[in-house]
Amino acid sequence: MIIKNICCIGAGYVGGPTMAVIAQKCPHIKVTVVDVNESRINAWNSSNDDDLPIYEPGLAEVVKEARGRNLFFSTNVENAIDEAEMIFISVNTPTKTYGEGKGMAADLKYIELCARQIAKIAKSDKIVVEKSTLPVRTASAIKEILTNTGNGVQYQILSNPEFLAEGTAIEDLFNPDRVLIGGDNTLEGQNAIQSLVEVYSNWVPNDKIITTNLWSSELSKLTANAFLAQRVSSINALSELCEKTGADVNEVAQAIGLDSRIGPKFLKASVGFGGSCFQKDILNLVYIAKSYGLNEVADYWEQVIIMNDHQKRRFAKNISTTLYNTVAGKKITFLGWAFKKDTNDTRESAAIYVADDLLNEQANIAVFDPKVNQKQMLSDLDYLGSRKPSENQKQLTAYDNPYEACHQAHAIAVLTEWDEFKSYDWQKIYDQMLKPAFIFDGRNILDRKALEKIGFVYKAIGS
Repeated sequence: MIIKNICCIGAGYVGGPTMAVIAQKCPHIKVTVVDVNESRINAWNSSNDDDLPIYEPGLAEVVKEARGRNLFFSTNVENAIDEAEMIFISVNTPTKTYGEGKGMAADLKYIELCARQIAKIAKSDKIVVEKSTLPVRTASAIKEILTNTGNGVQYQILSNPEFLAEGTAIEDLFNPDRVLIGGDNTLEGQNAIQSLVEVYSNWVPNDKIITTNLWSSELSKLTANAFLAQRVSSINALSELCEKTGADVNEVAQAIGLDSRIGPKFLKASVGFGGSCFQKDILNLVYIAKSYGLNEVADYWEQVIIMNDHQKRRFAKNISTTLYNTVAGKKITFLGWAFKKDTNDTRESAAIYVADDLLNEQANIAVFDPKVNQKQMLSDLDYLGSRKPSENQKQLTAYDNPYEACHQAHAIAVLTEWDEFKSYDWQKIYDQMLKPAFIFDGRNILDRKALEKIGFVYKAIGS
């Protein structure tokens, strides 16, 4: 099938950037991104780059080039589904907060709603592509819904998981390590795979496009995130040992990273991983393993999450202990709230959980993040439900200026590795802080010797 029209259901962190790049690289294909969230679609259609709902370096330029030419953002879901030969499903699959599998299994209600809507509207054969991160064998459920509730239309289901890192998503899309496409081993399934291969072949070398069966593709995404998170938790576990023994985790990481069998990536000790994928996907993997009676497998992967939660708690505890065992009434300044630099995504950010612990101890939190506003910060805290929203509003204040955020602070905690933090006038910050002036570097990005020379009491993860 020659693809001339693509529809993507879901205009979030995956659907928006992915479709923007496909549209830019494939000007002969009409790409329509649809979402029922009207304000989000309006933001994608805004002529002001700062109004885009997602911040990613390079994204605004890509959207500007393709939007209105062959890239469209719309709330008219039915029309886009009807026109498209290929439909990407890129909706949220959060961890369930209710019923069987609560706290572990992926909530697939939005996936099912998409499938039912496609089945209701489609009048011609469609290729349906799973772009959301899904449990293995979800494709079977999607196909059953489409086949049994549709209009006699023939469907082929493909799995095409994303492997984007937020903050470098556009570069990852331009130059991917690999593009993975899974489908049925039937003639029709292989033809559908080839249709998607031809889309990506417009800019991705063929040797980087890997084709597998559906189940291998679905499981590969969960496995990739689990392995990456495992490395983070492993180095973080060793960071605590380093602090007790006098070793430096950065030196240990450098030494082991030079081993070609290990490599240097994802060996940066920190206050813990965040984002929408790692924790959710590992919990999903744990649930799948338990559902098959593989309890030892489940326990192994669950420990990655346990270690990550422990790292956040002990970072908050270290702040309290160092500040003479109390933070009540003290101003603690957070530099960073996003879960990593170069994104405005705060999902599962370590900052949320560190703030929650300190707020429970009646600290006053001041925050500066170049891309996250106070409304989002308060929403993140309110979602945890540890305190009344009014208490969060009273105890947390966001600032537009980092120097104002640090004024009269008892301590600074670095929670996101924004590059700009390295270039601040730290002498100026030191002069306006209460003494002794503490820095807790949860991301290991600042110059320890320079800061200690100024007079800071500097504490970093793993040293």
